Amino acid sequence: MEQLGLDFALGQRPLTVAEVTAAIRGLLETAFDNCRVAGEISNCRRAPSGHYYFTLKDGEAQLKCVCFRQPAMYLKVKPQDGLEVVARGRIGVYEARGEYQLYVDSVEPQGHGALQLAFELLKRKLAAEGLFEAERKKPLPRMPQRIGIVTSPSGAAIADILRVLGRRFPGLHVRLYPAAVQGEKAVPEIAAGLRYFSESGWPEVVIVGRGGGSIEDLWAFNEELVARAIADSKVPVIAAVGHQTDFTIADFVADVRAPTPSAAAEIAVPEMAELLEGLVKSQSRLQQGIRFRLERARRLMLESGVERPAALLRRRTTQFSQRLDDCELQLREGFVSRLRRAERGLRDTQHRLAAVDLRVRLGASRRLLEQLQNRTVVAAGKPAQQGRARLEAATARLQALSPTAVLARGYSILTTMDGAVVRRSVDAQEGQLLRARLREGELGVRVESTGQKRSD
Repeated sequence: MEQLGLDFALGQRPLTVAEVTAAIRGLLETAFDNCRVAGEISNCRRAPSGHYYFTLKDGEAQLKCVCFRQPAMYLKVKPQDGLEVVARGRIGVYEARGEYQLYVDSVEPQGHGALQLAFELLKRKLAAEGLFEAERKKPLPRMPQRIGIVTSPSGAAIADILRVLGRRFPGLHVRLYPAAVQGEKAVPEIAAGLRYFSESGWPEVVIVGRGGGSIEDLWAFNEELVARAIADSKVPVIAAVGHQTDFTIADFVADVRAPTPSAAAEIAVPEMAELLEGLVKSQSRLQQGIRFRLERARRLMLESGVERPAALLRRRTTQFSQRLDDCELQLREGFVSRLRRAERGLRDTQHRLAAVDLRVRLGASRRLLEQLQNRTVVAAGKPAQQGRARLEAATARLQALSPTAVLARGYSILTTMDGAVVRRSVDAQEGQLLRARLREGELGVRVESTGQKRSD
């Protein structure tokens, strides 16, 4: 490995702690970008955030590790003290503490024994919570019509399930939620499919599973996330994982465990042919029982000598039947009569109500009001017309007395220059200038002669 390119010569500026730590981090992340480290897990702790913190150790050293929540969701085996594992990730530096640690992306158990240990630990944990108890398991429906399936769309399991369902009970409604059944995507997709069917409420029963394989292949069905999704399902769940000898945590949590996917289909629905055959047999037994009981009743009646009382009973029954018809007829006629009387009373009431109907009275009042308004207008108009006529007559008289009217008839008015009216000849002097007002315009005149002398 190349030496750290830092200059510690005297006289140079001292490096800060952050600078040194950042340089070391860069070297470690470059040299150990993707490494696998084997060791035993100790001091394992799961934070509320979902992150795992633990230490990998061997006989000579130890290495701090952290696995954040997102990659932890896809771990085959969750970190637990005492497990021998191979952790893969990158070496980095947690600068706040000046510690280097392994940022874990995946954890693989070392050997079959480690997987079995993880299986037993989770099994004991869920059993202690009561998830395996028979009391919490939901019964399967007798004849479901809607079946949900969570499995791989390309696996042999879905083909086996559909084949058996079609043979046993044709015409069922089946929905497949496609999910990976192994690998990193298997756990979240299987859990999502179970939650989808539970929340939608569409299926009456759900089958979840896959075909056979190694313990590593089946490990998704040993994950806690899948187990809790099965336990929380509101719909009965049939687990069908692997073969007859394969057992997973999902088998213990499910409401019913099927040894194979084909067996799950057989458990889920009855065989239609058997149902029909059972119905035919039940119908035949019912008919035989009815005939037997009727025959026995007939024999008992004959043996008891009740043939004549039976005839009397029939006659009395017919009489009562006829009386019942008469009573029914009387009742019907009485009902019809009362109904007709009620109809007549209803019509009379309607007529009376119409007579006092406020709408009619309001209409009459409105017409009366309009008549009064018209009369008021007429009464108010007559004095006005009379006054107008008197005004026109007075105006005509006034105009007749008006000087302008006199002028219009050919007369003129003489006034002095200062506007005084000349009424008599003696009021003017010879040679005096006067004004003559005509109908149209004025004239200036000079007095030549007064015609008579003025008397004092």
